Amino acid sequence: MSDVSTTEDTAPPAGNDGPPAVRLTGITKRFPGVVANDQITFTVQPGEIHALVGENGAGKSTLMKILYGMQRPDEGTIEVKGKEVTFRSPKDAIAKGVGMVHQHFMLAAQLTVLENVILGEDPSRGGAIDFRRAKEKIQQLAKTQGVPLDVNRPVETLSVGEKQRVEIIKVLYRGADLLILDEPTGVLVPQEVEELFETLRELTAQGVTIIFISHKLDEVLQIADTVTVIRRGRTVTSVPAAELTARQLAELMVGSELPTPETRPATDLGEAALSVDDLRLRDPDAGRDLLHDITFDIRGGEVLGIAGVEGNGQAELVEVLLGLRKMSGGRVLLGGEDVTDDSTRERREGGMGYIPEDRHSRGLLLPAPLWENAMLGHQGSRPFARGALVDRDGARQRTAEIIESYDVRTPGADVAAYALSGGNQQKLIVGRELTADPRVLIAAHPTRGVDVGAQAAIWEEIRRARGEGLAVLLLSADLDELIGLSDRLMVILRGRLVAELDPQELTPEELGSYMTGAHEEVSS
Repeated sequence: MSDVSTTEDTAPPAGNDGPPAVRLTGITKRFPGVVANDQITFTVQPGEIHALVGENGAGKSTLMKILYGMQRPDEGTIEVKGKEVTFRSPKDAIAKGVGMVHQHFMLAAQLTVLENVILGEDPSRGGAIDFRRAKEKIQQLAKTQGVPLDVNRPVETLSVGEKQRVEIIKVLYRGADLLILDEPTGVLVPQEVEELFETLRELTAQGVTIIFISHKLDEVLQIADTVTVIRRGRTVTSVPAAELTARQLAELMVGSELPTPETRPATDLGEAALSVDDLRLRDPDAGRDLLHDITFDIRGGEVLGIAGVEGNGQAELVEVLLGLRKMSGGRVLLGGEDVTDDSTRERREGGMGYIPEDRHSRGLLLPAPLWENAMLGHQGSRPFARGALVDRDGARQRTAEIIESYDVRTPGADVAAYALSGGNQQKLIVGRELTADPRVLIAAHPTRGVDVGAQAAIWEEIRRARGEGLAVLLLSADLDELIGLSDRLMVILRGRLVAELDPQELTPEELGSYMTGAHEEVSS
């Protein structure tokens, strides 16, 4: 491993004479069969951006849920601004100035910015909501971030970056001066990431303290003052960010050296495995096209990446290709066979694999055992079925093979899916789809919310399958992932494919300009 010293349960020295903004000491949290946090110590100084990193399952989420009052520790103490506290709920945490911005936005799309911010915290005067006072306070909070905000706009009309600013303002509105940001850049393009980082720097200049949780290590090193690494429920080290490289940080997270990435080999392209011709999807309620004139082919042995800011038609494209939504026009060929009118099941049985964008809502039955989850989408085929009956022995055997081949860390096939970390849940889904030997794999955000180790493993499996002749349609918000895995890249903007690009001649910044339409404006 690279030369970075590691010590158990260490904390950075105080950077000022006052007490730390937060000090967690000896935090232990046990669940049946697992110790999520094991005597963790974590110290954050006032006014700093402190990154918390670790593999999925390392204990980050549990630790932050404890700090935010969503869970209570079995052992250990929490100090905020030098005073020991006990949080029984997030309300208690907010009362002490601790707020959290979650990875998945908690906004009501049909309400305005103003209504979202004051929801549950209505400023009243004489029993009536004082909208004027609320509006003034929100506008002042937005102004201190250097970004104006129209409080009367419906949230559904905002960009992803603007929605995130609303989430931050919601927390500040409630009086928080310590923000926990959980994967805040997960759905942002590079330009929006820079805007967020400017906001964070503005906030810390005003005395706000920030805990930044992310799997994007280059961003961690760009924005953080200090980085704390936890592994398998214990503190590994806390280090000034300026003393680390991304590779050193990744190795601290996984506990071993990472392999040097290899150049992606060329493959012999086969016939078109998936052909989409003039696909169109119309929203009859809105009276407009959600998708228009979508045309492309993917041949066996290649990865076609689709890049786009969230909300520009990617989710609708996936749903139409899978048969979850009926297209308004065009046709889809799978292995040369017209499947335009086929059901989702018929398309799956015809060789269409699918890694869903949201593993919890679309990829897994969380309370069910792993062997049942390994059947999903393939339950009518061998080895999961024998005639019309479920073959439990066959399902368990296949699940055991997936667990071994894809390094799914679990005691066995009978464990419930919810007991696995996010990275291991994702590896189970990837294994389920690839062991079914599909013709085409639709991979929607295949490494969203997973750590660097799981990400590397999933990338390697996609590369391996591509090398064996699989056609892959890749959709991702991770621009490095798109550029690094794709043989060809297409950009979707407002439901249309507006550009085809060569990933080998492209930077993330250039790709981001195509995705936001900025390149279009410059060219016109």
